[in-house]
Amino acid sequence: MSGVTAEPDDRAGRPASWRTRVLQTVRWVVIAAVVVVAVWYFATMWDTVAPELAKMHPAALAGSFAVLLAGLMLTVLSWTTLLNGLGHPVPFIRGAQIMLVGQLGKYVPGSAWAYLLQMEIGRQYGIARARVLVASLYAAGVGVVASLVLAVAALPQLNEGLPQVVWIIALLPVGLACLLPQVMTFLANLVLKLFRRTPLGQRVKLRTTLGALGWSIGSYVLYGVHLWLLTGGEAAVTDILLCAAAIGMGFTVSLFAFLLPSGVGVREAVLIGCLGLVLSAGQASAIALVSRGMFTAGDLITAGAAALTALVLRRRLHRADVVRAEYSDVANS
Repeated sequence: MSGVTAEPDDRAGRPASWRTRVLQTVRWVVIAAVVVVAVWYFATMWDTVAPELAKMHPAALAGSFAVLLAGLMLTVLSWTTLLNGLGHPVPFIRGAQIMLVGQLGKYVPGSAWAYLLQMEIGRQYGIARARVLVASLYAAGVGVVASLVLAVAALPQLNEGLPQVVWIIALLPVGLACLLPQVMTFLANLVLKLFRRTPLGQRVKLRTTLGALGWSIGSYVLYGVHLWLLTGGEAAVTDILLCAAAIGMGFTVSLFAFLLPSGVGVREAVLIGCLGLVLSAGQASAIALVSRGMFTAGDLITAGAAALTALVLRRRLHRADVVRAEYSDVANS
């Protein structure tokens, strides 16, 4: 396979095998600890979220949660599109397992945990850590561009009610420039060089970046529908675009609050400010709070479903892992 080569510590031999078993044990312990933290985080929110849930119509809640789950699947498609474009195709279930289980690390203070966990889970299945990191960083960047595209689309409402946030749209040209194949390839090779990995064997293709961007925009639109359904008809259908822009900008701003678990508080502030353009402050606050709880539940459910499905299909997935493995211990297993 072109691109990333096996790490020296993963050569065949008894010492590597011993180290591999230790690392696998550490990975499972870390994953278990992260899941516990995420569940604890959700449990601490429940007493606050439950009263607001009780005020909302069950059908609206069910529909909103279903749409949110669909949005999470589009996020996985965006991530796997980038990983595939970086030279390591993976089945959707394996990509979902790596991305969804790994992203639970965002509930541990310090967003780097999500990237580290995704790298280690990918490593377990033969994908070079550096390649997974590049895919995850690209996915974050693509998500930022997607949110800015939607913010431009909702500019009339934002400019009228929240002119102080319009400056963020100035980042769109920079974001679009970074999605150009030659720029993305340069940035990917820079990260690989820092990890002492060989550069990509080919330039990142434009269809890869456009595909990932399309899936990301689609996910934010679904998240916007998720928010709109929570309004119970108080917001007009035409406000779905504003909701999508709100949640996209909320995610983008929360990336800079990396010391907070999943950007808690920062994302809600953006949501309340944007939803406050069409709802009362109380309604906007309640919806932002319920949305946070639903996203946490969605992260846990989809990560669990992906891990369980991967376990059921482990033999089929293992064959695909071995064929494309970038580490000798996986290729020879």
